Amino acid sequence: MLLVANPLTFNSTSSCSIDLHSRLRYYVLCAAKGPRPRFPRAWKSRKRIGTVSKSLKLVECIRGLSNVKEEVYGALDSFIAWDLEFPLITVKKALKKLEEEREWKRIIQVTKWMVSKGQGKTMGSYFMLLNALAEDGRLEEAEDLWSKIFSENLEGTPRIFFDKMISIYHSKGMHRKMFEVFADMEELGIRPNNSIVAMIGDAFKELGMLDKYEKLVKKYPPQIWEYRYVKGKRVRVRTEYVKEPVNLIVSEPNM
Repeated sequence: MLLVANPLTFNSTSSCSIDLHSRLRYYVLCAAKGPRPRFPRAWKSRKRIGTVSKSLKLVECIRGLSNVKEEVYGALDSFIAWDLEFPLITVKKALKKLEEEREWKRIIQVTKWMVSKGQGKTMGSYFMLLNALAEDGRLEEAEDLWSKIFSENLEGTPRIFFDKMISIYHSKGMHRKMFEVFADMEELGIRPNNSIVAMIGDAFKELGMLDKYEKLVKKYPPQIWEYRYVKGKRVRVRTEYVKEPVNLIVSEPNM
């Protein structure tokens, strides 16, 4: 094996015909047995942590904790202790991840902690909290949240909240409260979608109110098109028919 000394020790008057540049490269290849490895600088991180990876770390941070409020809140406070601003996007992505995993208790805890910090007070966060409360069986808290949202945003409550509350009462067999929410919709001039009409119609049939069921179907025929938001844009999409009301409408003569 050929070993070459440090070329910087060679005198410029040496009889060697190799120039300094080639001797330097030759020395590095021989002594290090290959190209010189590149190491990251001390003041640069090896890989950047984006909001997606940070949200996954947030989920892992609280996954193994108990349901004690102080323990969860303390872990969340420690996680964002070094952030100059509240990482709202990271927390929202963590909530989406928890929703995919159906971790309803964690969604309730993280959302309430976020709201206690004065952040994330949006309709999307409130709807996720309402859905989590309903899925976790905490009906009283869901009703309190609904009453607060409806009273503070009387004419600006999205239709999806009415749909959610009617579906909750429909699954519990609470027909009277279903009719109250539906009456509020009609009073505010909010047109019900196909799912709301179907659930109210089922309640009328269970109670034997066939006359009101027929009036409901005539007043709100099934919608063929509806508007949804896809990537921030309002898009018209085709809806699914509600089977029984469609049969009734088809059997009627054209006016």
